[in-house]
Amino acid sequence: MDVSKIIINIETSIRDAIEKLDKGAKKILLIVKEKKLIGVITDGDIRRWILKNGNIASSVELIMNTKPIVLTLENINRANKIMMEKSIEAIPIVNNNQEVLDVVFWSDFFYKRFSYNNTSNIPIVIMAGGKGTRLKPYTDIIPKGLIPIVDIPIIERIINNFIEYGFNDYYLTLNYKKDIIKAYFNQVNPYKISFIEEDKPLGTAGSLKLLDDILKERFFVTNCDILVEANYSKILEYHKVNKYKITVVAVLKNYVIPYGVLELNENGEIKGLNEKPKQEFLVNTGMYLLESEVIKYIPDNTYFDMPELITKVLKMGEVVGIYPISENNWLDIGEFEAMENAIEKLKV
Repeated sequence: MDVSKIIINIETSIRDAIEKLDKGAKKILLIVKEKKLIGVITDGDIRRWILKNGNIASSVELIMNTKPIVLTLENINRANKIMMEKSIEAIPIVNNNQEVLDVVFWSDFFYKRFSYNNTSNIPIVIMAGGKGTRLKPYTDIIPKGLIPIVDIPIIERIINNFIEYGFNDYYLTLNYKKDIIKAYFNQVNPYKISFIEEDKPLGTAGSLKLLDDILKERFFVTNCDILVEANYSKILEYHKVNKYKITVVAVLKNYVIPYGVLELNENGEIKGLNEKPKQEFLVNTGMYLLESEVIKYIPDNTYFDMPELITKVLKMGEVVGIYPISENNWLDIGEFEAMENAIEKLKV
């Protein structure tokens, strides 16, 4: 690859680094000063900064790893062994002056992702009972979970993403056009899928009550109209280490106000003008990791959405965390414009 695409300088803002990481899709940036490698940053470094509520307008100097693992051309043959031992996905190659020559990636040596332990017994619940009213008239004919995105239904893409990380136990909660969904997946192998049928709409959390006797430990929940590109194994480990009752997968969404914003002093006079400022918000993606005990907070046979469950869990004094991902790693396919954007992105 062209290494220059992932090289930045120390004055680069974390905001600009996030944008460059998204465009490069390599999960690593190299910080260079006078042609010499002085540090690296990864999506994990940025995630930890966001969780500290750090200012992303700050310099990458605040979050960079100043002692990354590097190799020279003479010992590049050790790269695959080091990647497996250290569970890292990229290693810079430098010369004796610490000048960057290249970067080797996990994908250069291995077709599959890392092998992950303790994921196969974690259930994945996909909420597929909604009518998909924002996608009419498509959903008058086909349930939104089966709408093809580049020839593959949304639900199947969700399942395939989880399979890459070793998950293999799936539950689909169904209502609207449930027979079509069941017929499709009864013909598709090798998925291990159980169908949970609602008698009436129960919202984005209500149908979890129907799984009360099945979900005994922690489990993922995802809406059927979103795609999240993330390391689900790391989300699981993060959730366990922090002992959260619920972890919300959140996206750092960037908004540009298309106007000059006026700043006033205490006398109502203009003291400054901020032209087209950027603002960032952490937005709920529609994917969660929950401990099974929170199901007790869901009422029986009642329409109940996930935000209501989160609010109730918080009121009971339980801890709810977030796992932030970048905007480029989230596709919302619940409305036409977003679906068209997802199709264009996945065509690449």
